[in-house]
Amino acid sequence: MALNYVWVSFFLLTFIVALIKLIGGDTEVFQHIVNSLFESAANGATISLGLIGMMTFALGIMKIGERGGMINIFAKAVGPFFNRLFPEIPKNHPALGSILMNFSANALGLDNAATPLGLKAMKELQELNPEKETASNAQIMFIVLNASSLTLLPISIMAYRQEAGALQPSDVFLPILIATFFSTLAALILVAIYQKINLFQKTILLYLGGLVLAIGGMLYYFSILSQDEISIISKVVGNFVLFGLFVSFIVLALFKRINVYDAFIEGAKEGFDVAVKIIPYLVAILVGIAVFRASGTMDYLVDGITYLISAAGMDTSFVEALPVAFMKPLSGSGARGLMVELMATKGADDFASKVACVIQGSTETTFYVLAVYFGSVAIKKTRHALPCALLAELVGVVAAIIVSYIFFG
Repeated sequence: MALNYVWVSFFLLTFIVALIKLIGGDTEVFQHIVNSLFESAANGATISLGLIGMMTFALGIMKIGERGGMINIFAKAVGPFFNRLFPEIPKNHPALGSILMNFSANALGLDNAATPLGLKAMKELQELNPEKETASNAQIMFIVLNASSLTLLPISIMAYRQEAGALQPSDVFLPILIATFFSTLAALILVAIYQKINLFQKTILLYLGGLVLAIGGMLYYFSILSQDEISIISKVVGNFVLFGLFVSFIVLALFKRINVYDAFIEGAKEGFDVAVKIIPYLVAILVGIAVFRASGTMDYLVDGITYLISAAGMDTSFVEALPVAFMKPLSGSGARGLMVELMATKGADDFASKVACVIQGSTETTFYVLAVYFGSVAIKKTRHALPCALLAELVGVVAAIIVSYIFFG
């Protein structure tokens, strides 16, 4: 229902703003909007079809993991923690392993692998869902945590900064990790409040404490490395871990005398179906975003916030980075383009450019994630997923701005 209101709002606001522009003499505004609408519809279908190959491979590998028992091993490893965050999921259920795989791929910055693994987890959670058109608590917890963007290795951001001529491309590394940690923590707390989950249970605190220590250790280790060292280590570790996991699936399945090839083919067939199924949901959200951008409504929103901040006597140095913050929940590529454009205009080492990079690295494309993941299992009633995800994203943006002032102000 929340996505319905947002989607309708995109079109109504766009029509009002465009009508004002037309009255003001902009005779091409509606043509621009319609062109963007058709272009985004085509892009939605292209993106969905582009997922077929990766989805086919990933779900084939996951089927081998299921048959061989490796997913069950993962489920047992995180069981004590996930059983308290996802009380609806039976102990040692394969969905727990799929969720862990998705989170791990996201943390390592392996987006291409994370999406099909996440869609696999959603399918398994849907099998446990008694109301097929309404998001379950477990699905909401999974999606909101997924949308909180806990990324430990923001290599792409540092690569863009290096290309833009930054003196120290990796200087945003620590700020991004801190900001994304706060957004993920906010996501966990918000969903726990909605679902009445006690986060002060001993098991949850132990796991979270271990995670904090692990992240803190990584922060310290990477803080003493150069940009080139960080880039090499992240690429080697991330891809080594991912490929190593795939090989371990196959080896364990062979050890248990599973027909690995047949298992892969069975899972791969599911990948095609999932990729095709999400097309209408993805097209819908991309079309809404496109008309919202094309009308100039985003520009008016930024100008209004700039005026309010200036009127309040606050520092406005970060305001030029706000378009990235507003665009990121709607379009990852759009936000990335705004970030690159800002660095090209102001310079990579300008304060606003650094804030934009931290925001880009610590927030997620919320509407895209919800559309794709819920669409893959035909969920229509998303309940508290959208407000929790957007609030967590807001926390991430605020944290990114504050941390940027601490590090670069």
